[in-house]
Amino acid sequence: MSRRQFLLRATRACATAGLPAWAPVARASEEWMTARYVNLGCSIALSGPLGQAGIEHVAGMKAAFAELNHAGGVHGREIRMDAKDDGYVASRTLQNITEMVEAQTVFALISPLGTANTAAILPLIESKGIPTVGPVTGAPSLRSAEQRHVFFVRPSYRDESIRLVKQVVQMGLKRIAVVYLDNPFGKEVLRDMAQALDSAKVERAGQFALAVDGNNAAALADKVAAERPGAVLLATTGKANTAFVLAFRARAQGVPLAGLSVSVIPSELPKLAAATRGLALAQVFPDATSQKSVVVRRFQATMKAVGANPTYLTSGSSLEGWLNAQVMIEGLRKAGKDLTRERLRAGLAGIHSLSVGDFHIGFGSKGPYVGSDSIYLAIYAENGRRLS
Repeated sequence: MSRRQFLLRATRACATAGLPAWAPVARASEEWMTARYVNLGCSIALSGPLGQAGIEHVAGMKAAFAELNHAGGVHGREIRMDAKDDGYVASRTLQNITEMVEAQTVFALISPLGTANTAAILPLIESKGIPTVGPVTGAPSLRSAEQRHVFFVRPSYRDESIRLVKQVVQMGLKRIAVVYLDNPFGKEVLRDMAQALDSAKVERAGQFALAVDGNNAAALADKVAAERPGAVLLATTGKANTAFVLAFRARAQGVPLAGLSVSVIPSELPKLAAATRGLALAQVFPDATSQKSVVVRRFQATMKAVGANPTYLTSGSSLEGWLNAQVMIEGLRKAGKDLTRERLRAGLAGIHSLSVGDFHIGFGSKGPYVGSDSIYLAIYAENGRRLS
């Protein structure tokens, strides 16, 4: 049986059972690790404002692990993953992870999504010594020198904010407004953006709080447009960001918008249509639509082999999940056959130069462990067409 046939058969087995390919299989009595497998836990939004991003992210991880397992796993162990939905609600994230840890069904964690969500489980992670790879947040407040068990892959939102402000300054734009999501993520990014604007001596046109569900988007767009800003920085994400951008573009078509890598999640980009004209976004991973990138070609080959939803082949969320999985796999390889949580932690900390195609990940010798400092800038024309 070929690799492709094997992976397709595994995917179809899930479909036959009425489950999507990424769905966890319940194993209530299963141990977190044996000589044949190791279990990873993941609490992530599979519903709610970031639900589609979470679904695509998990699809990327599942594809990476399926490919590895078909090749024999790591030191003879296959990697299994239990992904639980938290709806982007921090209390549910904590509940999901607490239940997994207390039941002793997960050996390590991967890809918690969200600033408040990650913050909710950090004390548990450190107190229990649970290696955790790839939180989907760039919040600097979550990264401290005392952390031994958390391994971030993406750079910080502070670094992204500095890059966006630099772009604004280079363009000679004045009177910059900041729209931020009214939650811990948005408020922290607001502080970083404000500090970067003040350091660059850029005049501000106000700061505006966007509801997490986007229900004040239209009214907020009126307020921002009334200030006649030279540009708007977006400390936003998900469906709320889409609601604001569409409303604001209806009132101020020519005003440049600049956002973080998470401001427009891949599943929301098509909804913006013509509103993407004049939009700049920080990018911390290669463009998942670009065939020029070696890592993207590798990622897409894996996704095709497992029969993933074709739209996920160009999803930045799926690519990030796939990359997080590569880091976990390398940490398990370095940990050796006699696996313990401390050996995995040391294995992850020992990743100093992991080349995944043309994308490079490496952690320093001490916390906070951050694998990449790459930040690109994507400029869009209408209908999500990238200019650079």
